[in-house]
Amino acid sequence: MSLSSLTLDSSTFSSARCPFKFQRRHLSRRSFFVCSAKPVVSSPSKLSVADSSRFDGLSRIDSLSQVSGVLGCQWGDEGKGKLVDILAKHFDIVARCQGGANAGHTIYNAEGKKFALHLVPSGILNEDTLCVIGNGVVVHLPGLFKEIDELESNGVPCKGRILISDRAHLLFDFHQVVDGLREAELAKSFIGTTKRGIGPCYSSKVIRNGIRVGDLRHMDIFPHKLDLLLSDLASRFKDFNYGPDMLKEEVEKYKRYAERLEPFIIDTVHFMNEAITEKKKILVEGGQATMLDIDFGTYPFVTSSSPSAGGICTGLGIAPRVVGDLIGVVKAYTTRVGSGPFPTEILGQRGDLLRFAGQEFGTTTGRPRRCGWLDIVALRYCSQINGFSSLNLTKLDVLSDLDEIQLGVSYKHVDGTPIKSFPSDLRLLEQLKVEYEVLPGWKSDISSIRNYSDLPKAAREYVERIEELTGVPIQYIGVGPGRDALIFK
Repeated sequence: MSLSSLTLDSSTFSSARCPFKFQRRHLSRRSFFVCSAKPVVSSPSKLSVADSSRFDGLSRIDSLSQVSGVLGCQWGDEGKGKLVDILAKHFDIVARCQGGANAGHTIYNAEGKKFALHLVPSGILNEDTLCVIGNGVVVHLPGLFKEIDELESNGVPCKGRILISDRAHLLFDFHQVVDGLREAELAKSFIGTTKRGIGPCYSSKVIRNGIRVGDLRHMDIFPHKLDLLLSDLASRFKDFNYGPDMLKEEVEKYKRYAERLEPFIIDTVHFMNEAITEKKKILVEGGQATMLDIDFGTYPFVTSSSPSAGGICTGLGIAPRVVGDLIGVVKAYTTRVGSGPFPTEILGQRGDLLRFAGQEFGTTTGRPRRCGWLDIVALRYCSQINGFSSLNLTKLDVLSDLDEIQLGVSYKHVDGTPIKSFPSDLRLLEQLKVEYEVLPGWKSDISSIRNYSDLPKAAREYVERIEELTGVPIQYIGVGPGRDALIFK
């Protein structure tokens, strides 16, 4: 599919990175990563160049911090699940810290079978890995059990491998109903949610009438708590129909769920901190991404949790001092779903071509994603917030058919005044002018390449220009959906 018609104006820009303070003690590790990306071989090796590169990459993975994380750098859908799946066999625990079933992670097993996960952490395909759903996650039990049943029917064991925080909040079917009612109220200014009930569930949590997983152990008072929650929603939304039959039905349903869920429930705060004391290696899997963060994203067109670095501590109950290497996952271009400003968006047929080339349709909803050029200003902003030690650049292969590629390198007001950072003002975001830098395309298939030096020169120049503009090394490059379609740089 030809995408060569995608062209815009260009200019140049460069910027230094400002690292996040709690990551400073890892600067020596970052330096090691950069130096080890191109090992010096003093004598002939029995390994091929590609094998040597992958061996070096695996050595780098083994040297990741005891507690490491994988977080999104854009508006989600960057391919975090694939990297977590690849890294998981080098960690004892993979933990989710926020979000809910609105986070769709697509991964493939060794035989190439596709799995779409929403609540279960992406480490589940590695049988020696324990998966934790932390207190910051909102849990929809019908969806979770369906996911577990599908995994087990496909030969993936889950028994004894999934632990769920007793502090995590329960997301009910009626939260999903309320999500739709809320969006209908907003009319033309709707958020564009997945309608999975995430926002309403977090709202229940914040106004302190939510119900937690641990409450299922006390079914004597569960009906009273559920009645308070339902009554509150009925008073808020006139089209929310609530009566005694609904309460009775929900109570009976959750009595059955409680029995099945009991073996999974644990105090994950205690468990995680004990694991840290015992020197277990922990990988944190973020859902959504920093540009959807409730504080730092394009508010109000955001999710209802903290997908940035701070959410790791609050969503798992672990101290900031134990968090080490954070890997930011970013597409070679930019996508987002739902409403809200998108400075580098490509509209019309050109955006459609990129969408179909990258198969940009939501894992959770199937919605078509909005597509645009890679936004360096947003990426640098995310890097400052999270303190990334490295980046995983995904879907580089999707750009292979382009004559030229563009990077959104700076923002300006309509009057030409430079904008120094990613603004919080949505009106400004919708009106600003993006300055682009044009780089040559490579017009060749790179999906079978596994060694960085074998990439076309133009592809390497694109990768290295992103590193230069952000100040963060790119150490993993995705060139396809499969487990093996990864280049270690």
